[in-house]
This record gives sequence, structure tokens and C-alpha cells, in this order.
Amino acid sequence: NRMNYDIETKNSNPGSEIPKPPPIKQQENFISSEDILKKCSNLSDLCESLKKFNGSNLKKTASQIVFSDGNPKAKIMLIGEAPGADEDRLGKPFVGVSGQLLDKMLDSINLNREKAYLTNIVPWRPPGNRTPTDYEIALFRPFLLKHIELVNPKIIVAVGGSAAKALLNINDGILRHRGLWKKLVVNEKLKIDIIATLHPAYLLRSPSQKKLAWEDLKLIRDKLKEL
Repeated sequence: NRMNYDIETKNSNPGSEIPKPPPIKQQENFISSEDILKKCSNLSDLCESLKKFNGSNLKKTASQIVFSDGNPKAKIMLIGEAPGADEDRLGKPFVGVSGQLLDKMLDSINLNREKAYLTNIVPWRPPGNRTPTDYEIALFRPFLLKHIELVNPKIIVAVGGSAAKALLNINDGILRHRGLWKKLVVNEKLKIDIIATLHPAYLLRSPSQKKLAWEDLKLIRDKLKEL
């Protein structure tokens, strides 16, 4: 059996080990993330405030915001990297072929979108479906932490390398960090069990790695049984 670890971030400041985005040139009507998050007391507030945030150019090329899907009262929250073309068109995370595979993965451990909550690090589709930059990850991380705080799940699954990088402060590949339970320090009062797993889009390109994802899914299933 694979050995699991509970590793808690030493510094209680959830942003201390993530490089801060470079200062944004002040522009007319600019609203900072700090100003926005102070006013967000629920998910509707957060979604509307993200739409007004003009610190990123991504929304200028995206069709619409992709905020979330599933049940916000679920015990488990899955976080991917960013919307693709299908997500941008439909306004929901994890749709299209990779979303269908994720649904099958969830079904294998008796979960579905009524029993899980899904979102991404970045709420706007990057042009050409490219991977979010380090700057974009750092820019939207405060919004993501607020999103997590508002949902307050028992378990978080970081789906894919970008999500793992944003949430676990890692610099190397996800294969070295998947399948290990850790603690995410959201704020001084909130610490949540988190595990990283492989993104379904990656599994479609590398089907031989599905066995690793299945090992992760079994760990998630067992953790849910403990709750």
C-alpha cells in the first residue's frame, strides 16, 4: 500500500511561498483583488466581483466567466487549472471529452456532480487553451482561496499540475506529488485536507497513467468514508 503523508505548511500565511504577481500598472477604474475580496460574503458576490476585476486581460478574449459547477455544499471540492474551449462555450468547468472522463472517474468512487463541487484556478479561458502563466496563477490565487473559504469543503482535489502548483507551492512535476495527503492552510482558522491527482486531459494523452489516477481515487474514496 502506498504510504500517505499529512504535511502542513509551516507558515500560516497561505500566500507566503507563492511569488506575488508583479505590480499592475494603475489604470482608470482599476479594482484590486484585496478591495474585491473584502466585499465578498457569498459565492454570488465572488462571481460578480470576479467579472468586475480588471487586473487580467484574459476576460477580454474569453466568451464568458467559468465559475463553478456541482454542489457548493458537497464535502469534496475539485480544482482544475483553467477553462478550455468547451468550458468557455458552456460556462462550466470540466466539460467536453476530459469532463466526460472526469465524470467516469467520479462515478468509479460513487461520486457525481451532485456530490462534488468543481472550479478552476483561473476563471477565464487563456487564448488557445494554453496553460495559465505563473503570473496568472498568482494573480487569481487570492480569489481561489476565498472561493475555498466560502465553500469550506472537507477535502480538496487539485486536478492537474497547474492546480497542484497553485495550491501546494510545488515547482516540480505533479507525478512526484500526486497521491499524498497534505494540509492546505487557507487562512489562520481554516486548514483542509488536499490531494493532487492527474488531469483527465493528461490521462487522455497518456492512458497508461490511468492506473495512477485510480490509486488516487481510492485514497479519496477512503478519506470520504472517514468523514
